[in-house]
Amino acid sequence: MQLSILIAQVPTVGDVATNLATLRDVLDESRPGDVVVTPEGLLSGYGEDLTGMDPAEVHEAVGTAADLAVRKQVHLFLGSLLPTATGWCNAALSLPPAGEPWIYRKINLAMNERGPLEPGDRLETVPVGGTTAGVQLCREIRFPEQWQYLATAGARFFVYMTNAANPDEPEDAWRSHLISRAAENQRFVLAANIAHPDQHCPSMVVSPRGAVLAELEPGVTAVLRHTIDVTESGDWYLGQRRRDVVSLAYHGPATI
Repeated sequence: MQLSILIAQVPTVGDVATNLATLRDVLDESRPGDVVVTPEGLLSGYGEDLTGMDPAEVHEAVGTAADLAVRKQVHLFLGSLLPTATGWCNAALSLPPAGEPWIYRKINLAMNERGPLEPGDRLETVPVGGTTAGVQLCREIRFPEQWQYLATAGARFFVYMTNAANPDEPEDAWRSHLISRAAENQRFVLAANIAHPDQHCPSMVVSPRGAVLAELEPGVTAVLRHTIDVTESGDWYLGQRRRDVVSLAYHGPATI
């Protein structure tokens, strides 16, 4: 089964209207049937102040983005901070060409997010065009057990959205992580980062064998188009796990 992928490497700013205009520009490059992947925090912006936004403005922008996905007939993965009943969370929205939106709330928050943002408490997969995806955000690249859980839960490819621009990070470390997450789970990885001079994680497509199939030059504003065949995903290595020695199970949030 083939999927047409469009990955957006674009800048984000602290203004929702400007970011929404950027999203419109990205979707102008799309074709019906595309799976469009955007960076973490694209719609809301992502900066030092993680809570100084207008909840009503963000809600309205999300509604506009959902309408655009329907109008363009694409499956849109959109990064944004979202208001909750008691604060804010870091989220990835799955906005389909038909049907209801789906939200993943980042469960493993970065250190600067802890306190200002509320962590999610679920790892779930999402249907995409007859197949299934798992979504992870930024720092969660460091926690391979989360990716393995999603693969075991039925994800046939991974969507990875990040806002990674740090000159102190080792060169190529995060690129290596993405290749590992693909190869160890035998899943495609579709990665989108912001366009930034200090970008240290690439926007790229990695195959289930760990081969980099397409990659954007760091720091430039661009879109990447590629087609993947999700039937190439497999369970050869996952099926060889020694579950009698090491088990991996998700138990959900603690209850009292």
